[in-house]
Amino acid sequence: MTSILPRAAQVSAFHDAALLDRRHEPPVPGPLWESIARNHRFNCQLWDEEDLARRRDVPDAAIAANKRAIDGFNQQRNDATESVDELVLAVLSGVERAPGCRLNSETAGSMIDRLSILSLKIHHMRIQTQRTDAGAAHVERCRTKLTLLREQREDLQSCFDALIDECQAGRMYYKIYRQFKMYNDPALNPHLYGAGAHRGSAETGNS
Repeated sequence: MTSILPRAAQVSAFHDAALLDRRHEPPVPGPLWESIARNHRFNCQLWDEEDLARRRDVPDAAIAANKRAIDGFNQQRNDATESVDELVLAVLSGVERAPGCRLNSETAGSMIDRLSILSLKIHHMRIQTQRTDAGAAHVERCRTKLTLLREQREDLQSCFDALIDECQAGRMYYKIYRQFKMYNDPALNPHLYGAGAHRGSAETGNS
């Protein structure tokens, strides 16, 4: 495992490069970057499925398939986010906390996940500003939104770097609380373990 934690600009550059050619993901040096890449890959797949799920010219079964894919990709995205946090905290495990060390509510992994989503928004909003089949007003609105998205990403990058710097200096720390996606767990979702599940089995002839 690399002992050098990434800077936010490196993360965003990776996100942007991966979006330029989805068929050839940039090489990643080590487990932490592999988890960053995995998180971004699932966010990209989620974006595609979310677009497809808004179609009105396909059968309901096609939309249901999109929704199931979204559920699966979202779980994998969250798993990758938690993996990022585990690996970052492993690097930080030897840091001695200073007196008055502060707990940060947001994790490094969740911030990288947000940077991934912002990269997607910037990429697709930029495409809107380049459309020749849309009116000037649409293009101008998208240019304004693109400027705001870039500012938002720069601010988040600063916050991420500050969090990492403070954690490495022992002045801040964060915890992994886990997502506990109850709707994905057959033991926790009442529609999967309760009366509704039994009714569905009886109606389909399964016991």
